[in-house]
Amino acid sequence: MSGLVVWFTGLSGAGKSTLATALEARLKASGQQVELLDGDAVREHLSKGLGFSREDRDSNIRRIGFVANLLAKHGVTVLVSAISPYRDTRSEVLAQASRKLEVFVDAPLETVKERDVKGLYAKALRGEIPHFTGVSDPYEPPLSPDVHLRTDLLSIEECVERLLETLDEREVAA
Repeated sequence: MSGLVVWFTGLSGAGKSTLATALEARLKASGQQVELLDGDAVREHLSKGLGFSREDRDSNIRRIGFVANLLAKHGVTVLVSAISPYRDTRSEVLAQASRKLEVFVDAPLETVKERDVKGLYAKALRGEIPHFTGVSDPYEPPLSPDVHLRTDLLSIEECVERLLETLDEREVAA
């Protein structure tokens, strides 16, 4: 498998980075060329200075998409872990990839609040963090993702196995 963008989207705390990191390890162990673009790391470097307005969030996602698609054109499997809250921007970016897989990493708000070791949800619910996705800003889930993973119901291993099975199916169909 090569030249593929796997886009993990979902609320903060849903498990996007955890699953992307676990999948990255499995793919690298099988000898594949893989790159992980984590939303937090990208915001620190490539998108430093952007805020959390809709325009800034869209710019951030477009930057991630540009890098992901560039790497994929050169045969890399790119794993993107980013909240990417707006459906139309995700669709726009994914439409530019010749091979892609949209993964909706889903968990109820109660679950992601429990997983929040930094206390961001509690602060957002108290109004201390403006524009927090899922609390004071919207999150638009994909209407028909390629893979929908309920991380409150499935283990990390079960999710990774489902992803690997889907990737294998896509490879056979390609």
